[in-house]
Formats: sequence, C-alpha cells, structure tokens
Amino acid sequence: MPVAEAYLVIKNKVGLHARPARLLVQTAAQFQSRIQLQQGEKSANAKSIIGVLKLGAVFGDVLVLRAEGEDAEKAVKTLTELVDRKFDEEE
Repeated sequence: MPVAEAYLVIKNKVGLHARPARLLVQTAAQFQSRIQLQQGEKSANAKSIIGVLKLGAVFGDVLVLRAEGEDAEKAVKTLTELVDRKFDEEE
C-alpha cells in the first residue's frame, strides 16, 4: 500500500482553530487513504474534527502528516498546499 509523509508547519497566526481544522478535515475526507496527523506524542485521524482540534496546534508547530492508500501522494500534496496557503485566512 502506498505511503506518503510530509512535515507541516502551521503558518497562520491563530493556529489550527475551528475554521482551519474544519477545512483540513473536509479536504482529508475527499481521499480514500488513511490520513494521520502527529504532533509530538499526540496523533489524530485527519478526518476527525475532534481529533484535529485536540492536537491544539498553534503558530509555528510542526505536524507530521502521513497518508496510507492508493491516493496517499495526492492527499499529502493537497493538504500540504492547504497548510502552506495558511488555510486561505491571511494575505
């Protein structure tokens, strides 16, 4: 089974609060792959809003994004772009 992984740096000032977490979860849900986020000892299913919010990621935090499945590469690429765009929240 294909696996893809990337490091994400939270670049938006308010971190992974409700709106960007919802966007991340909605985007992750478009893929068949199993997608996990990890921050230190905590990990979460990227398709679970509660799990993503519980990570409590703030500006500057580094998360490990890992996807397993047929569309893993595309999932990681798409989610990385979303984070790099600061969830379209800032100019």
